[in-house]
Amino acid sequence: MLGLSKEILDHPAIWRGSQYAKVAFASIPTGHSVLDEQLPGGGWPRAALTEILAERQGIGEFALLMPALAQLSKSREWIALVNPPYIPYAPALANAGVELARVIVLHPGNDQESLWAAERCLRSKACSAVVFWAPTHIEHTSCRRLQWAAEAGQTWGVMCREAYWARHTSPAALRLLLEKTPDQLKIHLLKRRGGSGVREIFLDEAPVPFITPSQTRAVPTWQPPRLRHRAA
Repeated sequence: MLGLSKEILDHPAIWRGSQYAKVAFASIPTGHSVLDEQLPGGGWPRAALTEILAERQGIGEFALLMPALAQLSKSREWIALVNPPYIPYAPALANAGVELARVIVLHPGNDQESLWAAERCLRSKACSAVVFWAPTHIEHTSCRRLQWAAEAGQTWGVMCREAYWARHTSPAALRLLLEKTPDQLKIHLLKRRGGSGVREIFLDEAPVPFITPSQTRAVPTWQPPRLRHRAA
């Protein structure tokens, strides 16, 4: 009986609470094999919100998303960048394989409009991905609305926030905390579907396809299509 119990427990279809379950969720490959191996479905969760927290802006959070964004830009749907802190550098995006014609950049006038724009883009079913740089203070209910919107629109939503919020709960399906090391990007897996597993991943540093405000006059910038919106 003991041998039979061990045989059952060792079966690959059996999942224990202390193990990481590779559940088959609809996903988008991240382009980083070491990260894909630790994510349910083998990539970014589609139709869900991913939360990326960083100790400071521009340490590699956008470069981390670039392979998936390049892949999605080949479709007829839009990639929306809502409230980015810097001006996207078109040559770097094109170099990474992103189809610039499928990218729209939104700079709403205030925090409330930024949330409105992000939620509408997620729900629209016209976007394959929405990357949203959240205001410093965003209520838990607003985060939950973004998660619901991603599910309703079947859209990959990404919310970038400050590392401070890692100590708070979030409705996001996936939460990553990024930390810069001398020559690598350290990723802490704070939350994911499927349970525990490897908690830290190291990726080689990649260039960040943004330019800082002080450089905008020296480098020609791409002017994206403008979206008009009105309050509901």
